[in-house]
Amino acid sequence: MKLTKLLATAAMTLGLATGAFADGHEKTKVGFVYVGPIGDGGWTFEHNEGRLAVEEAFGDKVETIYQENVPEGADAERVMTQMALGGADLIFTTSFGYMDPTINVAAKFPNVKFEHATGYKRADNVSTYSARFYEGRAVQGHIAGKMTKTNVIGYIASFPIPEVIRGINAAYIHAQKVNPDVEFKIIWAYTWFDPAKEADAAKALIEQGADVILQHTDSTAPQAAAEQAGGVVTFGQASDMAEYAPFPRVSSIIDNWAPYYVARTQAVMDGTWESVDTWDGIPTGMVKIGEITDAVPAEVKAEALGMVEAMRTGAYHPFTGPLKKQDGSDWLAEGEVADDGTLAGMAFYVEGLTGEIPQ
Repeated sequence: MKLTKLLATAAMTLGLATGAFADGHEKTKVGFVYVGPIGDGGWTFEHNEGRLAVEEAFGDKVETIYQENVPEGADAERVMTQMALGGADLIFTTSFGYMDPTINVAAKFPNVKFEHATGYKRADNVSTYSARFYEGRAVQGHIAGKMTKTNVIGYIASFPIPEVIRGINAAYIHAQKVNPDVEFKIIWAYTWFDPAKEADAAKALIEQGADVILQHTDSTAPQAAAEQAGGVVTFGQASDMAEYAPFPRVSSIIDNWAPYYVARTQAVMDGTWESVDTWDGIPTGMVKIGEITDAVPAEVKAEALGMVEAMRTGAYHPFTGPLKKQDGSDWLAEGEVADDGTLAGMAFYVEGLTGEIPQ
């Protein structure tokens, strides 16, 4: 017994990959692969908050490791492999473009559990998880439609994948519902995180008359560009971005990953982990709406909060008919709600949006 304790202490001192601690039990090692820097103020920042929540919840029973700024592709596969070889029991891969690398590495390490964010490919040791960000986009669209004076709303889109297209559609539907004259101008940045590109996109949209900017990119650069321009409304993306409140940032979508990360780590510890697909939103708290500031008229704020509550209780779904597709064909009849399958694979704009989705 003394020898076991001595070896365990030595392992701790040397920082060996086993993560064993003084009573001879092994720590659960949890890895996180990030597409951007943990200081991006948006997407990766919130995933890292979830990692820190795991450390807080389990203390010395866990060891967390992370790698930031990992490009989607071969580099991601290399990083995941290193984590698995280093003794990780559970690895969270937190960007859509990590999907195939996650599947590839998981096949080589059947005893390691993987969790992939926003993808759709699963395996016996690979779960998928995402949030219904489109619920937050609906709220933003309502506020944007009511607050725009030029009737031009700019949208900085990242990549033409269903997640992003859903967000554009949800925002447009709810902006147009309260302001039939509204027009969306969309710039595809082809990046999740590139402050210079994001700033340039925001400036271009403002030059085209947009006085509201929505973004599906991860930095606060569009907030800064809007603040510099003056009079332009923005919304925090993935994180609160409250440093730009009460204006131009008038609200935000906050991705709350912490409860999920804690629960899935606990499942690995308990031996109850199994491959599942999770897609939660406002009702479970995975999607939160950041404070709606007093820059938003009181009546509009009340309407937006009413929509949030209706989604929380399940009384309202952002994709409720009647709705047509961009080409004028019928999609949803009066009162009909979109099914998850269609939403998960969404590759079309709704009626009223202009321009084509890039291929």
